[in-house]
Amino acid sequence: MYQSPMEVAVYQLHNFSISFFSSLLGGDVVSVKLDNSASGASVVAIDNKIEQAMDLVKNHLMYAVREEVEVLKEQIKELLEKNSQLERENSLLKTLASPEQLEKFQSRLPAELPCPEEQSPGVAAPAQHSGASAV
Repeated sequence: MYQSPMEVAVYQLHNFSISFFSSLLGGDVVSVKLDNSASGASVVAIDNKIEQAMDLVKNHLMYAVREEVEVLKEQIKELLEKNSQLERENSLLKTLASPEQLEKFQSRLPAELPCPEEQSPGVAAPAQHSGASAV
Protein backbone atom coordinates (compact mmCIF):
# COMPACT_ATOMS: atom_id res chain seq x y z
CA MET A 1 0.00 0.00 0.00
CA TYR A 2 2.71 2.51 1.01
CA GLN A 3 5.91 2.61 -0.94
CA SER A 4 8.30 4.53 1.28
CA PRO A 5 8.94 5.01 4.99
CA MET A 6 7.97 8.67 4.53
CA GLU A 7 4.50 7.72 3.29
CA VAL A 8 4.07 5.38 6.26
CA ALA A 9 5.19 8.13 8.64
CA VAL A 10 2.79 10.66 7.10
CA TYR A 11 -0.08 8.17 7.35
CA GLN A 12 0.76 7.44 10.99
CA LEU A 13 1.05 11.15 11.77
CA HIS A 14 -2.34 11.78 10.18
CA ASN A 15 -3.93 9.03 12.27
CA PHE A 16 -2.22 10.29 15.42
CA SER A 17 -3.27 13.86 14.67
CA ILE A 18 -6.89 12.88 14.15
CA SER A 19 -6.89 10.89 17.39
CA PHE A 20 -5.23 13.72 19.28
CA PHE A 21 -7.60 16.31 17.83
CA SER A 22 -10.59 14.16 18.67
CA SER A 23 -9.41 13.65 22.26
CA LEU A 24 -8.87 17.39 22.69
CA LEU A 25 -12.45 18.00 21.69
CA GLY A 26 -13.62 15.40 24.19
CA GLY A 27 -15.00 13.06 21.57
CA ASP A 28 -14.27 9.47 20.83
CA VAL A 29 -11.37 8.60 18.61
CA VAL A 30 -12.38 9.15 15.03
CA SER A 31 -11.19 6.67 12.47
CA VAL A 32 -11.00 7.94 8.95
CA LYS A 33 -10.74 5.71 5.93
CA LEU A 34 -9.90 7.18 2.60
CA ASP A 35 -10.93 5.16 -0.39
CA ASN A 36 -11.22 5.75 -4.08
CA SER A 37 -14.95 6.49 -3.86
CA ALA A 38 -14.54 9.49 -1.53
CA SER A 39 -15.60 12.75 -3.08
CA GLY A 40 -13.16 15.59 -3.55
CA ALA A 41 -14.99 17.75 -1.01
CA SER A 42 -14.80 15.14 1.74
CA VAL A 43 -11.09 14.60 1.07
CA VAL A 44 -10.52 18.35 1.37
CA ALA A 45 -12.55 18.45 4.59
CA ILE A 46 -10.58 15.56 6.01
CA ASP A 47 -7.31 17.20 4.97
CA ASN A 48 -8.40 20.41 6.71
CA LYS A 49 -9.21 18.52 9.90
CA ILE A 50 -5.89 16.73 9.71
CA GLU A 51 -4.10 20.04 9.22
CA GLN A 52 -5.94 21.51 12.22
CA ALA A 53 -5.04 18.49 14.31
CA MET A 54 -1.41 18.71 13.25
CA ASP A 55 -1.37 22.41 14.14
CA LEU A 56 -2.75 21.58 17.58
CA VAL A 57 -0.09 18.89 18.06
CA LYS A 58 2.60 21.30 16.89
CA ASN A 59 1.38 24.05 19.21
CA HIS A 60 1.21 21.65 22.13
CA LEU A 61 4.73 20.38 21.48
CA MET A 62 6.11 23.90 21.03
CA TYR A 63 4.53 24.96 24.32
CA ALA A 64 5.98 21.93 26.10
CA VAL A 65 9.43 22.58 24.62
CA ARG A 66 9.30 26.26 25.59
CA GLU A 67 8.36 25.31 29.15
CA GLU A 68 11.24 22.83 29.33
CA VAL A 69 13.66 25.42 27.94
CA GLU A 70 12.59 27.89 30.63
CA VAL A 71 13.10 25.27 33.35
CA LEU A 72 16.55 24.44 31.99
CA LYS A 73 17.49 28.14 31.74
CA GLU A 74 16.52 28.57 35.40
CA GLN A 75 18.58 25.53 36.40
CA ILE A 76 21.57 26.87 34.47
CA LYS A 77 21.19 30.25 36.17
CA GLU A 78 21.07 28.60 39.62
CA LEU A 79 24.10 26.44 38.84
CA LEU A 80 26.08 29.44 37.59
CA GLU A 81 25.24 31.35 40.78
CA LYS A 82 26.24 28.39 42.94
CA ASN A 83 29.47 27.95 40.98
CA SER A 84 30.29 31.63 41.40
CA GLN A 85 29.59 31.43 45.13
CA LEU A 86 31.82 28.36 45.50
CA GLU A 87 34.61 30.02 43.52
CA ARG A 88 34.46 33.08 45.79
CA GLU A 89 34.45 30.85 48.87
CA ASN A 90 37.40 28.86 47.52
CA SER A 91 39.32 32.05 46.78
CA LEU A 92 38.65 33.37 50.29
CA LEU A 93 39.72 30.10 51.88
CA LYS A 94 42.92 30.09 49.83
CA THR A 95 43.78 33.59 51.02
CA LEU A 96 43.03 32.71 54.66
CA ALA A 97 44.90 29.40 54.63
CA SER A 98 48.50 29.26 55.75
CA PRO A 99 51.17 27.99 53.33
CA GLU A 100 51.43 24.82 55.45
CA GLN A 101 47.70 24.16 55.14
CA LEU A 102 47.82 24.70 51.38
CA GLU A 103 50.80 22.37 51.05
CA LYS A 104 49.06 19.73 53.16
CA PHE A 105 45.92 20.04 51.05
CA GLN A 106 47.87 19.84 47.78
CA SER A 107 49.55 16.64 48.97
CA ARG A 108 46.11 15.03 49.51
CA LEU A 109 44.98 15.68 45.92
CA PRO A 110 45.22 12.79 43.44
CA ALA A 111 48.00 12.86 40.87
CA GLU A 112 45.58 13.50 37.97
CA LEU A 113 46.11 16.99 36.55
CA PRO A 114 42.76 18.25 35.14
CA CYS A 115 40.33 16.77 37.67
CA PRO A 116 41.80 18.19 40.91
CA GLU A 117 41.81 21.72 39.53
CA GLU A 118 38.15 21.44 38.52
CA GLN A 119 37.13 19.68 41.74
CA SER A 120 39.25 21.73 44.14
CA PRO A 121 36.59 24.41 44.83
CA GLY A 122 34.14 21.85 46.22
CA VAL A 123 36.83 19.77 47.91
CA ALA A 124 38.91 22.67 49.21
CA ALA A 125 36.16 24.36 51.16
CA PRO A 126 35.42 21.60 53.70
CA ALA A 127 39.06 20.56 54.15
CA GLN A 128 40.37 24.08 54.67
CA HIS A 129 37.35 25.14 56.69
CA SER A 130 37.83 22.30 59.16
CA GLY A 131 41.56 23.07 59.33
CA ALA A 132 40.88 26.74 59.99
CA SER A 133 38.29 26.02 62.67
CA ALA A 134 40.73 23.73 64.50
CA VAL A 135 43.23 26.59 64.88
